[in-house]
Amino acid sequence: MSLDKKLEVLKLLEEKDRRKKTQRLFSYYPDKGPLRRELYKKHISFFEAGPNFRERLMLAANRFGKTEGIGGYETTLHLTGLYPKWWTGVRFNRPIDAWAAGDTNTTVRDIIQHKLLGPFHSVGTGLIPQDLILKKTTKQGVSEAFETVYVQHASGGVSKISFKSYDQKRKAFQGTKIDLIWLDEEPPQDVYTECLLRTMKTEEGEVQRLMLLTFTPLKGLSDVVLSFLPGGKLDEKATGSKFVAMGTWDDAPHLSQKEKDELWAAMPPHQRDARSKGIPQLGSGAIYPVPETDLVVDDFAIPDHFAKAFALDVGWNRTAAIWGALDRETDVLYLYSEHYMGQAEPVIHAQSIRARGEWIPGVIDPAARGRGQRDGSQLMQDYVDLGLDLQVAFNGVESGIYEVWQRMSSGRLKIFKSLNNTLGEFRIYRRDDKGKIVKASDHIMDTIRYLVMSGLEIAKTKPVIKKTSSASYGSGRGTGWMG
Repeated sequence: MSLDKKLEVLKLLEEKDRRKKTQRLFSYYPDKGPLRRELYKKHISFFEAGPNFRERLMLAANRFGKTEGIGGYETTLHLTGLYPKWWTGVRFNRPIDAWAAGDTNTTVRDIIQHKLLGPFHSVGTGLIPQDLILKKTTKQGVSEAFETVYVQHASGGVSKISFKSYDQKRKAFQGTKIDLIWLDEEPPQDVYTECLLRTMKTEEGEVQRLMLLTFTPLKGLSDVVLSFLPGGKLDEKATGSKFVAMGTWDDAPHLSQKEKDELWAAMPPHQRDARSKGIPQLGSGAIYPVPETDLVVDDFAIPDHFAKAFALDVGWNRTAAIWGALDRETDVLYLYSEHYMGQAEPVIHAQSIRARGEWIPGVIDPAARGRGQRDGSQLMQDYVDLGLDLQVAFNGVESGIYEVWQRMSSGRLKIFKSLNNTLGEFRIYRRDDKGKIVKASDHIMDTIRYLVMSGLEIAKTKPVIKKTSSASYGSGRGTGWMG
């Protein structure tokens, strides 16, 4: 082969490599191969929900592909209008105005900008094809960061995407209507609210405006997450204008088992559920930084030799009780039943509590010795008069929390999976940024403290009932045993 021919082949190979690098968008979700589209069920379902839900949240594990494969990919499709044939999500037949935002200007540059455009000195090697990038403006005060990028749309017009960060505060998110806002990493509540206002439909018949949220929920059940998961119940939902999906490592075919094992080993234990499954955790703010999976067990019939007790927290807005069964051989405490009711008279609560076993002793919130909010009576005495065996619980908050945490972290406290209210409170039981306990939805958490600190001392096993029998000595009466 002549030198000229070799040079020609080299140029062709270089051009092929350049086109591959600048046309990455078209390599995603192929029909065939080890990374074929049908294997990415969670990703595809997220796209398909677009026409019906303005707000879509992907709570996803690290390395799931939420930033590039979901947020970045869909944003690029809308900016360019280059929808694949299989696409059943929202379609814009015109150019759009979009925002993409993250924690700080630096992280937006290093993550979002990099995914969409590629490195600063190799713009066009990201998701947006190089030949469609028409113009860029740089951000003041941030090295190698762009403010706005203009992108050719298939309709012939020009789309625009601006990069923002949460540290610019809420005012930076004020303005006119926006067709698409992509929030990569969890936003503060006030920023999220502003973005909702920017994406409200104002005209009949216009194409759905969109908010895409993609993040690993390391802040736990924050206000933003709870707006998608009312009550903290962890499941995928589609209600009103909101859609939430949860992506785990098992939903990411591009991750090998070796990679999963290495990632798992490198993670702090209290972050493993969040980083591998997209399950919200409270991180450093959690009062009990123990994975929920370490606590929850399937319900089972409590053996008669387990000692039982309950703890009660009373109030008009919410009265809560928790029942525990202690296996004295292993010192494992099982929380197996709960009572959770608001705005009812003591007689109603007492009836429900006695139904679990009138013989089971209990401890009660010390505040119940004070005056009741509604009728001026002493609530504790009310419950005693209604047939409950009650003692006053010790209410040392920090010492109680420590004892509960010791049990949880050592595997000596388990929660039946049917206790939805208990698990709901556990997920959001946290301290604020000043270290104070957030006093909201914590009634059962208080009862667990009472039970561990005071209830276990009085716990007892189910009494054996003596049964009379006509076959007896002398008087014609005798005894037998019934469990």
